Amino acid sequence: MSSNSDIIKKQITLQAPLNRVWKALTDYKEFGAWFGVNLQSPFVAGEKTVGQITIPGYDHIVMEVEVHEIQPETLFSFYWHPYAIDPGCDYSQEKPTLVEFQLKETAEGTLLTVIESGFDAIPAVRRDEAFRMNDKGWTGQIKNIETYLNESIQT
Repeated sequence: MSSNSDIIKKQITLQAPLNRVWKALTDYKEFGAWFGVNLQSPFVAGEKTVGQITIPGYDHIVMEVEVHEIQPETLFSFYWHPYAIDPGCDYSQEKPTLVEFQLKETAEGTLLTVIESGFDAIPAVRRDEAFRMNDKGWTGQIKNIETYLNESIQT
């Protein structure tokens, strides 16, 4: 059973076609452009990709994700270690959280739902901060993808 502190859920209706939002999420270069990471390889189910974060203040972080599922134009998900910002800490022994991007076509555009779950399995010493920072982070990231898509549609 999950608690309110186990799951982050954010939604936004994007004024872009479903296939365009899908590409922005699953093309590793486009993902990197709006997310703020320079990924080294494409997203492939069951495989890991890594990249340097490009956001000022966080550019010392290397992001690593393991792609879980890719269901075309419906669901893209990966595992990662949330708020893993201390370069001196080995997060590999922690259970990662699952990040899901769910897409649904609507009359207004494309509904994007971002769900990150599994915070209750993070060690108590960093659980609250990881949840708080990722909650704030996903609020910013859904705005980033909206801005990215709006700019790419206009060009």
